[in-house]
Amino acid sequence: MRLRPPRDRQGMALLTVLLLVAVMATVAVAVLDDVRFSVGRTTNAETGAQAQWYADGAETLARQRISRLTRDAPDRTPLTPDWNGRTFTLPIEGGTLSATVRDGQACLNLNSLVEWTGDRLAARPAGAAQLLALGRALDIDAMRMRTITDSLIDWMDTDAVARTSGAEDGAYAGGPEPYRTGGVPVAEVSELRAVRGVDADAYRRLRPYLCALPTDRSPINVNSLTPADAPLLVMLVDSRLDLDAARAIIGARPASGWPDPAAFWSQSGLGALDPTPAVRDQVSVRTDYFAVRIDVDHGGVQAVRTALIAARPGQEARTVIRRWTPED
Repeated sequence: MRLRPPRDRQGMALLTVLLLVAVMATVAVAVLDDVRFSVGRTTNAETGAQAQWYADGAETLARQRISRLTRDAPDRTPLTPDWNGRTFTLPIEGGTLSATVRDGQACLNLNSLVEWTGDRLAARPAGAAQLLALGRALDIDAMRMRTITDSLIDWMDTDAVARTSGAEDGAYAGGPEPYRTGGVPVAEVSELRAVRGVDADAYRRLRPYLCALPTDRSPINVNSLTPADAPLLVMLVDSRLDLDAARAIIGARPASGWPDPAAFWSQSGLGALDPTPAVRDQVSVRTDYFAVRIDVDHGGVQAVRTALIAARPGQEARTVIRRWTPED
């Protein structure tokens, strides 16, 4: 038996050592990668949690300010200090925080298309008529608006009978991704995307003027309307005004707002329209629902919180809806 020369044995030993070093280096890199990932994940979680705490603080502050606004003026929400749509920006450690408060009921409440009687939901004709009128003001095809309106009522009501242009469960069951109607009030305007007849164009046009409030009525504070909200005024008077006339009425609002709904309806452009008692009651000079958006940029983490805050005279403001997403 011949033994390998000492030089060969040394070469094999060296090769073995090199292989071991390579394996150990690979393992070390993998371990360091895992440690680095774990540290990054922990840091991101802590930064995200801190961003949420900042958003909590901003929402609490917003509720306090809204409570004070309601307490100081229980019958009419004042326009000053300027709060509607104004963005407040605050510096925070490692970033910025901004909060925007706006009137949360300067819109048509989708849930006003049904009436709530105990645990049953049935069509509310006045609400349906207003959605149709809003569609006319936005120049959406009348047949499409009828389909959207009837289908939305069917989406929420508790019966299984489809309206003339509506759709119950059967209309959605045959699609590539079958689903059923809700049978409950909508919680988000974005639910409208799932309703028969709603295409991207109709949704884009309607979305700025819609909301989903936890009530079956749609109160509108006319003192909070801007000229861009003119379609809502056209809707209120069932299309008996054109958009230019509606903008002119909103633009003629006194600097401090109309003192009461009667003063609003007494204007020359509205006095002869003789709105129904229900529409007169729908108009208000007090805001009961405020929409809040909070944007937090902390340590490179961006967080968005949106909330709907209810404020009634004699009560502290409370959050009724909270989301970690922007309104869509």
